[in-house]
Amino acid sequence: MTTTGCAPTGNILAEPRLTIDGKLVPSADDGVFANVNPATEEVIGQTYDATAYDMDRAIAAARRAFDETSWSTGHAFRKRCLLQLHEALGNHRELLRSVVVAEAGAPVVLTRTMQLDTPLSENLRWPAEMIDTFAWERDIGDSDLFGVHSWRRVLKEPVGVVGLIIPWNFPVETTLNKLGFALATGNTVVVKPAPDTPWNATHIGRIIAEETDIPPGVVNVVPSADHLRGEQLVDDPRVDMISFTGSTATGRRIQERGAATSKRLLLELGGKSAHIVLDDADFPSVLGRCAFSTCVHSGQGCALLSRVLVPRSRYEEAVELIAAGFARVPYGDPTDPAHIQGPLVSARQRVRVLDYIRVGREEGAWLVLGGGRPAHLPRGYYVEPTLFADVTTEMRIAQEEIFGPVLTVLSYEDEDDAVRIANDSPYGLSGAVSTASNERGMAIARRIRTGSFSVNGGVFHGADAPYGGYKASGLGRQTGPEGFEIHLETKTVAGTGTL
Repeated sequence: MTTTGCAPTGNILAEPRLTIDGKLVPSADDGVFANVNPATEEVIGQTYDATAYDMDRAIAAARRAFDETSWSTGHAFRKRCLLQLHEALGNHRELLRSVVVAEAGAPVVLTRTMQLDTPLSENLRWPAEMIDTFAWERDIGDSDLFGVHSWRRVLKEPVGVVGLIIPWNFPVETTLNKLGFALATGNTVVVKPAPDTPWNATHIGRIIAEETDIPPGVVNVVPSADHLRGEQLVDDPRVDMISFTGSTATGRRIQERGAATSKRLLLELGGKSAHIVLDDADFPSVLGRCAFSTCVHSGQGCALLSRVLVPRSRYEEAVELIAAGFARVPYGDPTDPAHIQGPLVSARQRVRVLDYIRVGREEGAWLVLGGGRPAHLPRGYYVEPTLFADVTTEMRIAQEEIFGPVLTVLSYEDEDDAVRIANDSPYGLSGAVSTASNERGMAIARRIRTGSFSVNGGVFHGADAPYGGYKASGLGRQTGPEGFEIHLETKTVAGTGTL
């Protein structure tokens, strides 16, 4: 609930202010909302809660910056500004590390990779460097159609104002991915961070305003506990595109509401990714690692492997090996570098996960271990690493995204059956196969309907790698050349005479 009052400034992790038109400002009514540490359940500070008026001002600023400045056409200037921001964020690395651990409950060990260090390394630099190599204009040859001799050019131009709606699970990684590609292609943006994790984004807004030459209005950061502020971005005709990462249900609502103003949409949504373990795989090694693939960051990752498929002839052996791995998962205080699993992000999320565990038991699945709140962690939104066996494809726990440290084990008869089960899902974000043969693994990869896939532990993530999903897992690709292109309009120009 929003309260009224000035946010405290004594906490060095806190950055409560909005960034609108190049200025750090409070909300219009001075309302604030609490930022809660999910590992302790304590309020660590307040954040200004943007009003509809604040969001309107941010959209107006982004529109003006796009329409009235040279940001959209100044390729060299954009590159310089992005590399400037890349360096500035690197200088604040340890502050951002502390923030993402405190507000997201992210295990500090994960900040050495995808939660912080990896995106700081590449998510701005890679699209910035693409500015020099991308084909902004190309000649498609002359034409004599209708007896008119015409030269023809294809131009690539920015979409315009882009609304960036950020999730809470990997907030820095997602924000920088979206920012880097939207800004490199000449768009202006309004960032709406998740209410559970606002400070990483508000700090980025502050750094942009204070330490870069990015012009006022190009980047606006508008935190709010009210999800209607996100809908305001979707509904406003001055916003040309929405880039959203989050649940499939919210993505569908964005599609419906965005249709009224013909919004371009980039949607990275949910997943229920399957790990196919073929009969020739090294079972002790592969299955012993399943717990990591499921429980890292408490399972709060859309591409994490939440279903494992094993041969029916070796099912009992597989469950035993997986259970042994789950029993060894190091979890607890996210500031301890030994832990790969911290808390869930909120009390609400813990209720959701525990409810799915209840549903799994009611459906007849075998709860092998876990399934509750750990007795040794009385504070914090923790759930035990949880393993279900005897799961069938029609069960909700095999079909729906739980977003918690919960793995379901299913059996298959042969390769065709494994592929069928893996594809028997409304989602299509990611997946994996383990086998003694990379050729066999690639054959499986070609048959799985997902936007990304890992063969024998291969890592597909990277600013240069297109990321997104099939089916209910989304629309478009967030990174790589495809992620660059989706932020651009295509214009064909023809003329006569000499150009």
